[in-house]
Amino acid sequence: MSQERWDVVLRFDSGPLSLQEDQVCRGPVIRLGANPGPGGLRLEGYKGVDSRHAVITSYDGGSVAIAPLGPAQVRVAPHGNVDWSQVRRVAGPTYLSEGCSVHLGPSSRGATFTFLGSRRLGVWEQCQIMSSAGAESQDPGAGASRSVVTEKRVPTWFVGGVVLVGLVTALAVLSSLVRDAARPIAGLGPVEEGREYYSFVNVATPVNSELREGLDRPFADFLMKINAQAAEDKRLIDIRSTWDQKFMDQVTRSFELHSRGWSFFQRLETVLEDYAYVVEEMRKADLPEVFAAIPYRESLFSSRLQSPVCARGYWQFMPETALRFGLDVQGCIIRGSAKSWRPSRLIPVTNVLRRAEYVKDGQCRIKSCAVDQREDLRASTQAAIAFLREPMEDPLLRSSGAVVQLAISAYNSGYDDSRFEEKRVKRGNVLPAYQAFLADKGLDWDPSFLGRNIKCKEETFSNRTCGAYLYDQTQHYAYNVVAEHFLAVCYYGLNYDDMSVFKPWTIYTRGEGYCTRTNVPTSQQVRQRMGL
Repeated sequence: MSQERWDVVLRFDSGPLSLQEDQVCRGPVIRLGANPGPGGLRLEGYKGVDSRHAVITSYDGGSVAIAPLGPAQVRVAPHGNVDWSQVRRVAGPTYLSEGCSVHLGPSSRGATFTFLGSRRLGVWEQCQIMSSAGAESQDPGAGASRSVVTEKRVPTWFVGGVVLVGLVTALAVLSSLVRDAARPIAGLGPVEEGREYYSFVNVATPVNSELREGLDRPFADFLMKINAQAAEDKRLIDIRSTWDQKFMDQVTRSFELHSRGWSFFQRLETVLEDYAYVVEEMRKADLPEVFAAIPYRESLFSSRLQSPVCARGYWQFMPETALRFGLDVQGCIIRGSAKSWRPSRLIPVTNVLRRAEYVKDGQCRIKSCAVDQREDLRASTQAAIAFLREPMEDPLLRSSGAVVQLAISAYNSGYDDSRFEEKRVKRGNVLPAYQAFLADKGLDWDPSFLGRNIKCKEETFSNRTCGAYLYDQTQHYAYNVVAEHFLAVCYYGLNYDDMSVFKPWTIYTRGEGYCTRTNVPTSQQVRQRMGL
């Protein structure tokens, strides 16, 4: 008995194959995987895709189906505009309808393609088709096929074929579900008192490869999607090799280090309402919500904290920077002076520790101010939004492929003060540092600028560069902000999903979200340690 052969047409939505034309795959049995064997569709460069991941069977235009091989993960949705972490894995052969979307691998990584349809070509023997499909799996099992609604009639002879594939995969899938139940990675989670935050992370510390891979999803969502949109370059999402690998290594190291400390989670519990407020304001301003971790790093969300150079408040504005962005700071009393002082410049003087009138012997001399809006969370957050908007809107930084990271760094070292001081360039400002780097290296852009400039093993606040284009403290600033936000997403998304501001984060705290690999404490556990 003969049967016509049908080939399938796939369009990849991510990764290396998205840059190529539609893939026409020769039926009736199409193997997909990182190393699928002769005649299969090779998915090279996709993390999370098994060597032999799935098989598509195409016996006629109305009965194309996909099935996972062994424990491999396959998801099918009517369209690609879905959150794959919320789509259940298929347990056996699933029919494909034209235009539906398929994701291979864990929800946070893998390959996604659209099934465009099938087309008739050649004549095949039905017995050969069935035996080839059955040979795809080696593990015995029992189960039933699951179908997606299709308008085309499925031939009765095909049911036996798909059931056969379903039988040999069901047990393997069930065992995989048990195996993939959320299991924190050893050592991730509070195991010591720790610190509320760490200033730097040693670049020589081994990188937890399992955690590193898991952080791809938040790195894409909170940074790279925004970077790609700003640069108008789709490669920044689809091709992981364009990402700043050294920077990601530091984010991973920082995430792991901060996760070990009870003090970090205790502080998150304390500043819950303030963190929520800043996240909401960033969303309203259409700015990256990862910026909400900046006041955590700057002041631990403390209104009265004052640095040795007189930066003060939640966002640690210098007096002059506060003036530039509309914050009222006046009636200040400087120790040793009877005069009432207020800032008059738009940027601090060069070498503040030695030349600022309000600093002496390495200490801030401002005793108090009659009015100081730096201590007002709402006012200072609006000023910070204006500050951060400048680097986010700079054309050169937007084209860098890493504008989010660069904007965070600019909050530490300044964006471009030459605009306010007779074109005197401060080499530590992010824009001139990036410009000098590109000129010296002969580049038009570089998404890995920050990673390539982490040269100092620690930060000393002495404006060392260790041969880099950024000062030591700036080198160790942005990756810590990113890591702290990733952990805040886990803690708040797990414990306060009833707050509307944190509901979007629950996708990371359930199923295969990266937070499930971290032993995130409950708010009850944290409050008990705080004696509440």
